[in-house]
Amino acid sequence: MDDSLPIILIPGLTCTARLYAEQIPTLWPFGPVTIANHTRDDSMAAIARRILSAAPPRFALAGLSMGGYIAFEIMRQAPARVAKLALLDTGARADAPEQTKRRRMLMAQTQAGRYAEIPDLAFPLYVHRDRHGDAALKKIVVMMAEETGPEAYLRQQQAILSRPDSRPSLSAINCKTLVLVGDADEATPQSSRARSPPALAARAWW
Repeated sequence: MDDSLPIILIPGLTCTARLYAEQIPTLWPFGPVTIANHTRDDSMAAIARRILSAAPPRFALAGLSMGGYIAFEIMRQAPARVAKLALLDTGARADAPEQTKRRRMLMAQTQAGRYAEIPDLAFPLYVHRDRHGDAALKKIVVMMAEETGPEAYLRQQQAILSRPDSRPSLSAINCKTLVLVGDADEATPQSSRARSPPALAARAWW
């Protein structure tokens, strides 16, 4: 594979380009890195179409959490354009009823003007328990939520709620694929967990 292969990284819910700050230095020698904007549409299909419209003809693709849901949709819409795929802390299933209930509760809270509380609720779930007291990391999470904003957050949650079950299309993925999950991921639990540090995982992808 040509080392100049472009790379597209898709963040998770309420995450921005800051999410990939640690990975970009490892990835950029292999090709130009783009952080996809996933804040403008309220369906996975529309988000994927917008990303594809700005993407190069062929590229490597990585998505974390919600970014993984979008990556599944990109694979349905344009599988031949994706040379390599990385699915990070994500899942192919649609939401379970309890997850849908929680999302709708958070959306109602946001609509009631309490979006500023969202990072405090999300932080313990999405951050390793050993770093719950990390004030610098908490600041980044809050900044990303502020950069996303309540209107985009509602669009993102609506897109997640309406996403299809991606399991039926998994067998159609035939490019080189990395599946990675954190060793204490509570949002996307797995019976078997990958433990590679992010930089090593990025190198393994290549």
